[in-house]
Amino acid sequence: MIAATAFAGKDVALFGLGGSGIATALALIAGECSVIAWDDNPDRVAEASEAGIPVGDLRTIDWSGKAALVLAPGVPLTHPKPHWSVDLARGAGVEIIGDIELFVRERRKQAPDCPFIAITGTNGKSTTTALVAHILEEAGRDTQMGGNIGTAIMTLEPPRAGRFFVVECSSYQVDLSPSINPSAGLLLNLSPDHLDRHGTMQHYAEVKERLVAGSDVAIVGTDDQWCTLIADRLERASTRVIRISKRNVLADGYYAEGSKIMRASGGTAHIVADLAGIATLRGAHNAQNAAAAIAACIAVGLSEEEILSGLASFAGLAHRMQPVARHGRVLFVNDSKATNADAAAPALSSFKRIYWIAGGLPKDGGIRSLSSWYSHIAKAYLIGEAAPQFAATLGDDVAYEITETLDRAVARAAADAAEDSDEEPVVLLSPACASFDQYKNFEIRGNAFVDSVAQLPDVTMLVDPKEA
Repeated sequence: MIAATAFAGKDVALFGLGGSGIATALALIAGECSVIAWDDNPDRVAEASEAGIPVGDLRTIDWSGKAALVLAPGVPLTHPKPHWSVDLARGAGVEIIGDIELFVRERRKQAPDCPFIAITGTNGKSTTTALVAHILEEAGRDTQMGGNIGTAIMTLEPPRAGRFFVVECSSYQVDLSPSINPSAGLLLNLSPDHLDRHGTMQHYAEVKERLVAGSDVAIVGTDDQWCTLIADRLERASTRVIRISKRNVLADGYYAEGSKIMRASGGTAHIVADLAGIATLRGAHNAQNAAAAIAACIAVGLSEEEILSGLASFAGLAHRMQPVARHGRVLFVNDSKATNADAAAPALSSFKRIYWIAGGLPKDGGIRSLSSWYSHIAKAYLIGEAAPQFAATLGDDVAYEITETLDRAVARAAADAAEDSDEEPVVLLSPACASFDQYKNFEIRGNAFVDSVAQLPDVTMLVDPKEA
């Protein structure tokens, strides 16, 4: 645990008692801060009280003596309207921060020079975060990974000289981190997302920009207009900017050329890595993730040789284009995290002969936007509530059958793929839907896919179903 000593001897209010909120409250207490915590969910309040956290309704406290309101990132700060705790804090002139800001202040106090890599963007954050941390660990660095990737940042080991921190940051977390100052800040890309919480695309982009604006080195993807403008603006402000691209040749920076990642300087480029044969880094989107990870690792002192070793051994993240099994030439891939059409597109673009399992609880727009990848689909197996809608969309363009359930889809897709003469037919779960009609979340859906694949005869598992 990181004790939050920056507020030692002071009174702090905390709202939001999910997993990260409880971890943050305990970190504040460990740092000898006086905390009063609350949540709109009575069950969470009771859980916090059992954990030894002082609780009390923040609507009844004296805000004049509070040093800060520490807000959970899931609680609205600005849109669609500020949470009532935010209004109370602002009315009393109390600063509002989150757990990432607590970490930033503790790092500044305890070990300001320890390397801190922070990653944000609309897509690819988790994979890039995991890849950077894996490369550092493989290179023998003392590495801590947390943040939005699923490990509350204040549960990590404390900052100290030589310890590397790799932190995924959502826009909500950045919005609550006014002094965030990474050694290397990564902004991968921007597209409309979470606008219910940020109001406009302009505001969403401004929030994301804060992470790289405070960085010693700003690594920015330049394949969308928003990020291109941000990179140019940072450079004019004398920030050191490293551009990355999965589409375009750059005179300076890192870019993808097929499976190769090129490092360019002054118009001269050389190959820094070749992703061919690395199953967990297929596709243009992963080329961008890899380019960003390489740039970040070089920025904090790793050699190209150390990075190559880490890339080759990267196991990938569960439920994100995750190779899980083989049966002869047939590869089985778990992409359960693809909960809408845009998220399914990278997988459909990355494989050439796909037996596609899709469906679930449909999102607005369905799968019409995926029509450019229909030629990659040998056959579709449609499950859940979306099956009739998806069948109507596919029409005569793609062969399909409605299997209704995931286990039936796996069995039918595996049998058909086994008869395919292609070099590597792929049975792909990339649902383009939420899971909630049949599964509690995408993780449970992905695990069910792995379990169904493991039941097939003579299959060679690439992951342990118990750990999937």
